[in-house]
Amino acid sequence: MLRRNLMLAPLALGLTLGLMSGCTTNKGASASPAEQKAEIEKGTDATLATLYSSVKGSQELASKARAILVFPKVYAAGLGVGGEYGEGALRVGGRTVDYYKTTSVSFGFQAGAQSKALVLMFMTQNSIDEFRKSKGWTAGADASVALVKVGANGTIDTTSVDNAVNAFALTNGGLMAAATINGSKITKIEF
Repeated sequence: MLRRNLMLAPLALGLTLGLMSGCTTNKGASASPAEQKAEIEKGTDATLATLYSSVKGSQELASKARAILVFPKVYAAGLGVGGEYGEGALRVGGRTVDYYKTTSVSFGFQAGAQSKALVLMFMTQNSIDEFRKSKGWTAGADASVALVKVGANGTIDTTSVDNAVNAFALTNGGLMAAATINGSKITKIEF
């Protein structure tokens, strides 16, 4: 049984990646680097505006961050094997300094596709320095990343923000309660 499942894994992964490629709305390979960057910037601005308006205290937390990495659209799809992909911008002092992509693969029962936005706030200089000098950074392995929770009063739970890296996962409906980003690999995009 295990051998059959292992033989089916490449097929399921191929189907998952095929589903994910159908989810994208950007111009992909036909877009120029300038167009790709403009699309990421537009999504980054919209994602931050949504975060600040829907999660009380998030803008104050952002003002204390040394850098903010925003992935406006992280597409996830799965059929036995799941995968995620998204592109984003790293901002330091409110200015974009680099562009990154995030990817992850998961195994287990899953079917379907969805989209979410991720915002990672680097709260210490050491955390952003380590991130920027890495050739490929993995959440949970290269740094402890805490998913920020919202308390009963609708504001950020302050006990969950004393970390070097804090993360928010958003859907169209607001903050995701049961999201995970551990295992997500983040690498710089070379346009």
